[in-house]
Amino acid sequence: MLTYGEAFYDLKSKLQPLYDEREAVAIAHEVMYYITELDKYSRLMGKDTLFTETQQDEYEAALEKLNKGVPLQYVTGRAWFRGREYVVNSYVLIPRPETEELVQWIINDNRGKSGVQVLDIGTGSGCIPVSLNLELPASWVDACDISTDALAVAEKNADILGAGIQFEHIDFLNPAERNKLGSYDVIVSNPPYIPAADRDTMHTNVKDHEPSIALFVPNEDALVFYKAIADFGKEHLNINGYIYCELDAAHAFECKALFEEEGYKNVEIRKDMNDNWRMLKARR
Repeated sequence: MLTYGEAFYDLKSKLQPLYDEREAVAIAHEVMYYITELDKYSRLMGKDTLFTETQQDEYEAALEKLNKGVPLQYVTGRAWFRGREYVVNSYVLIPRPETEELVQWIINDNRGKSGVQVLDIGTGSGCIPVSLNLELPASWVDACDISTDALAVAEKNADILGAGIQFEHIDFLNPAERNKLGSYDVIVSNPPYIPAADRDTMHTNVKDHEPSIALFVPNEDALVFYKAIADFGKEHLNINGYIYCELDAAHAFECKALFEEEGYKNVEIRKDMNDNWRMLKARR
């Protein structure tokens, strides 16, 4: 059996061929917390403590998955978004900090309003609608996804975190299905937007382990979901309501032009924390 200290340094060393030292250290700390449920200080004080047999098995299983490029969040089964812990697995995208910025934009615009009706398209883990329901407490939130497996994860997260959300199994690219949905003051989406041709340029953690259905679109129609969202909004977005979308920086200005051509007003795009054009807002 390894001690806590030995396990940490062993893990850090074995991860460095895949990650730089700083990231390897961060991952090693998170894995050790996952296995021991002890923070850094407690593990340091008990660095000579031996793993139990169960902990040793968990450590070896985690190391094997990490060495295959499985993202840390799928190894631990959890991810953080706006200070809340979410259940995640390979059926849903791992929540990302850039999406937190999109959610904050919506909250800033709608804080203090009563009865805001919200739809999240392609909900995945449910991190967007859960955040909006809990941080805009007078809101009514619906969410949809084409994946029943993703919806099961989202429903579990909403239940654990105490969010009241109506989930719908919808193929949003099918007009007959999406038109079953209601009318809303806010429509939000972080849709698939990466052209399939870009797959080989992506890190193995993403392209080989996160759900392709939530990432990729046809090369010849990278804006397919934005077109569907713009079309849907003409009938299902209340007057003076807003659409908010996460964007592929490479197509941000194309998306802006698309919504303007479809008759939306005050179309705005914003940069994220990394100085990339990654968010859009459009008013009906």
